[in-house]
Amino acid sequence: MDVEASDACCVIVAAESDSSDIMPFLHGFRRIIFEYQPLVDEILRAVGIRDPEQPEVSVASESYLVGDGDRFAALNELLEKLSQSAFYKEGVSCSLLKVAELGSVPAAAILLQNGADLSFEDPVTYYTALHIAVLRNQPDMVELLIQSGADINKRDRIHESSPLDLASEEPERLPCLQRLLQLGADVNAADRNGKTALLHALASSDGVQIHNIENIRLLLEGGSDVKATTKDYDTVFTCIIFLLGETVGSDIEEAKLINHFCFQVTQLLMAHGADPSDCPSHESLTHTCLKNFKIHFPLLRFLLESGASYNCSQHGPSCWSGCHIVLDRLCSYLGSCEDCDSVDLLQKAECALDLMVAHSPHIKLPRNFEINTASCKNHAEKVTALQHSLKQMEQSFPTLKHLCRVYIRQRLWPWPVDVKVKALPLPDRLKWYLLLNHTASCSNEEDL
Repeated sequence: MDVEASDACCVIVAAESDSSDIMPFLHGFRRIIFEYQPLVDEILRAVGIRDPEQPEVSVASESYLVGDGDRFAALNELLEKLSQSAFYKEGVSCSLLKVAELGSVPAAAILLQNGADLSFEDPVTYYTALHIAVLRNQPDMVELLIQSGADINKRDRIHESSPLDLASEEPERLPCLQRLLQLGADVNAADRNGKTALLHALASSDGVQIHNIENIRLLLEGGSDVKATTKDYDTVFTCIIFLLGETVGSDIEEAKLINHFCFQVTQLLMAHGADPSDCPSHESLTHTCLKNFKIHFPLLRFLLESGASYNCSQHGPSCWSGCHIVLDRLCSYLGSCEDCDSVDLLQKAECALDLMVAHSPHIKLPRNFEINTASCKNHAEKVTALQHSLKQMEQSFPTLKHLCRVYIRQRLWPWPVDVKVKALPLPDRLKWYLLLNHTASCSNEEDL
């Protein structure tokens, strides 16, 4: 280290003796400026880093920085000199935060060897070096810090976010997410509100700006609990239900992106055991799609073809019934639609009901299965006929043909059942029966 750096150390030590006498009340961010910021500046310059929050330094003060070997030798020498400082611990620990942000693993290793505290928190954000390394997507730094003893599940004091929570929230942080899971992060650890990393990943998604499907996939493959629920009763489907609501009245392209995102995430969640038909109804994705089958029919069809219950999976049709909801909503839609829309609405309703009928050997209806057809305009007879047909099925023994269709379709779950049916070595007429005689408007897979 040259004379200038040595002089700087003397100035720092002298300044400390003054500040400790006249400013004992300082804390937090002000302590950095008045007490140990000069140490941090010197350490960063020795590493070859300029703190972006600090003013430019002269070329002369950096003249001793040459190659990496010389630079780190100079850093070791500087740290030895500064070790006599009263604020050495804070200075070297704060420097670790800056180095972690930029991902300089060799410099971080030297700082750790010279006493940097892994639990030291940024006085403004209260993040540790590990949190900062994740935020800046520095997976090698993440590994060094954890192997050096950093708490892999440490939560910050402000938001209670763990490193895994932060890694799950942005697609750019996927490398850090992978590294954290490999190093043993608790994938189901929750904050004080019950929010896990998976719920963080889902809540941060909007299907347009953030496309973190791979983050969600990785968390699920790592063992994330799909039944996790926050203290506010948010589930893995809460954000999807919210996003589906955002598509109403939105731009066509934006709605398409959101729908595609919701479909992909739902497919992942169901593949790992999530139940979209659970109670309460406002947290049930199936219930949401049934109530809005006009808009969300492709997703509803996917749910039913993947084995989702068309009634409340916890309490049965006495809680809520898919058949009742569809017919009730059909009447509401028909009462306010143009004649040209009524054909499409009837086709979708019939298609949804067919999927429910083909779901199980016996159709399950609520006890008082009555539909008010007063608002159906000219289609009251059609709705009444659908209702009567369902009641007859419930009261009759299932036919052998129906049982065979149910059995075969269940063996072909999950989605896409239609593609699997078409691949079967069966006559076309039997395939058509297994396909539920869907119309083109009801089987448009591009909508998914």
